[in-house]
Amino acid sequence: MNIKRAKQEIKDSIEAYLLKNEYGEYEIPTVRQRPILLIGAPGIGKTQIMEQVAEECSIGLVAYTITHHTRQSAIGLPFIMEKEFAGKKMSVTEYTMSEIVASVYEKMEQTGWKEGILFLDEINCVSETLAPAMLQFLQCKSFGNHKIPEGWIIVAAGNPPEYNKSVREFDIVTLDRVKKIEVEPDFAAWKEYAYKVNIHPAIISYLNVRPQNFYRMETTVDGKSFATPRGWEDISRLLTVYEKLNKPLDYEVAVQYVQHEQTARDFANYLELYYKYQADYQIEAVLGGTIDPILEKKTAHASFDERLSVIGLLLAGLNDRFLKVYDKEKKLEVLMRLLKGYQAQPETDGVGALALLTESYRSGWQMKRENGVLSGREEKVCRSVSAVLETYVSRLRQKNSGTTEECFADIRQWFAVENDELMILQDAAGEALEHAFDFMESVFGESQEMAVFMTELNNSSYAVAYLTEYDCERYQQYNQSFMFDENRDRLLKRIDHMENWG
Repeated sequence: MNIKRAKQEIKDSIEAYLLKNEYGEYEIPTVRQRPILLIGAPGIGKTQIMEQVAEECSIGLVAYTITHHTRQSAIGLPFIMEKEFAGKKMSVTEYTMSEIVASVYEKMEQTGWKEGILFLDEINCVSETLAPAMLQFLQCKSFGNHKIPEGWIIVAAGNPPEYNKSVREFDIVTLDRVKKIEVEPDFAAWKEYAYKVNIHPAIISYLNVRPQNFYRMETTVDGKSFATPRGWEDISRLLTVYEKLNKPLDYEVAVQYVQHEQTARDFANYLELYYKYQADYQIEAVLGGTIDPILEKKTAHASFDERLSVIGLLLAGLNDRFLKVYDKEKKLEVLMRLLKGYQAQPETDGVGALALLTESYRSGWQMKRENGVLSGREEKVCRSVSAVLETYVSRLRQKNSGTTEECFADIRQWFAVENDELMILQDAAGEALEHAFDFMESVFGESQEMAVFMTELNNSSYAVAYLTEYDCERYQQYNQSFMFDENRDRLLKRIDHMENWG
């Protein structure tokens, strides 16, 4: 199955394992909660989805790469203690607590969460001395004498033997005690994730043109040659920074991440064309409502790959606007919730109460970040909310305002300005979308290019989130024409389960 389905399977298993009956006991007893074993090629996102699952399920996550551990760190160090048996004192070997089990208890203390995921990566690549302990771990959910706390679900991951010569095959006895999920690379599933985490549009556009290069794993006379989703994501981050630094990303840089020479060279060449198309086709002008008839004609007669690249540039401009709307909406949602609580204290010192609220909110999200349960986009919104609250506190101090009720009169006006800014962003995104449809209809009509454009809109969770609020008749029209409604409904459900931004 693809990584998206695997992620859902893990979430479903967690929901089932953590369901309790009327007596507060797990419906599936801990002993029958099979560890989940993910087996798949390297770089396809096995580790990454664990972070997402923990965030979306609001449970803890302790992750280890088990190949970094020795038998002593996994099981604990031996020590001698005395016990009495049949009236005689005997020296007995005991073990200190496993570093891994101890980390679970530490996470519980730090976060207050009593349930979570213990994730062990590369579990089938452990050393010979540690292998028996791993089998005991999967079968008995313990390291040495120390059991994993109840409510913590075990998920392990490994690579098939063809990708790693250190792999140890599990025997049937062990495999019969785990829930095995085999994961395969899938570009369509990854693309939804790519839009959500803002993978550079040049990479999405390139892989739309060359989907066969999304995942490549070959053995040549010169050794292993490969391109993986992990490589594409990492080069995306570098490319974004290089653009800010005005540095070129050529083949010599690309091949450091996409370690498949032909693919890296092809991407580097495409990137040059992408920047050229960006300049030639004046995408920002198109989204602003200015469409040059010469460019319309040029687009209509371009090669299919070039037309797909132009569509990718249009979508990149739109998604940038949709993302700004989404972030602003989340920021105002959190602000409104916090300020409603503030308003409920009308007789207190207004400035002092807001300062306490600001500090409490900041310490809350910072603790989440330290415990690894705050995504990058959540943190961006949290920082933005904190900055607004600090600005409000500063303004109120300058005015020497009185009670909370008096202060709130000023805050309401300042919040209205923030809301006006949101409306401006919403209108700008809507106008850009209408202009994009003007261009697409003028150049392509109801063609395969329009189908590609609509497919990519429906792949972007931020676009779909926007389009649930903004009434775009042509979007609805083409959605029905190309029968994308089912896909859109699926994305809407996924949006409903997005991160808790509070």
